Amino acid sequence: MACFPTGVTVVATRDSQGAPVGLTVNSFTSVSLEPPLVLVCIDQGAQSHEPLIIAGSFAVSILAATQADVAKRFAVRPSEGRFEGVAWTPAPSGSPVLSGAAAWLDCATHEVITAGDHVIILGRVDAAGTNNVSALLFHRGALRPVG
Repeated sequence: MACFPTGVTVVATRDSQGAPVGLTVNSFTSVSLEPPLVLVCIDQGAQSHEPLIIAGSFAVSILAATQADVAKRFAVRPSEGRFEGVAWTPAPSGSPVLSGAAAWLDCATHEVITAGDHVIILGRVDAAGTNNVSALLFHRGALRPVG
């Protein structure tokens, strides 16, 4: 799978106490235009897994080419402290959108499907935004700018 270049996102929500939680995800894609649906795949062992399932909504920040450090930060374990010093704003649902992202989507959880050691979370896109910056790619184990 390392030969297949993918975009890099941070998928985030708020836990039951309102604290932001999230993780780096490159298993993200559009599913449907009508209704607008996307999917993300989350490892069931990830600390953000349970909060993402329970919350009922999440935001996807499509990382900019300059955000490789952010992608690495949200990929390491443990997940505590990932948001410390990281600028973000709440999407309409309240889920965190990382500042400087190439684009973002605010999603309501539509369906959760167990698939092996991961879950597939289908999200209905309720709001979105873009910035005029290049996106970040993951290819052959490295983070690279588009182009």
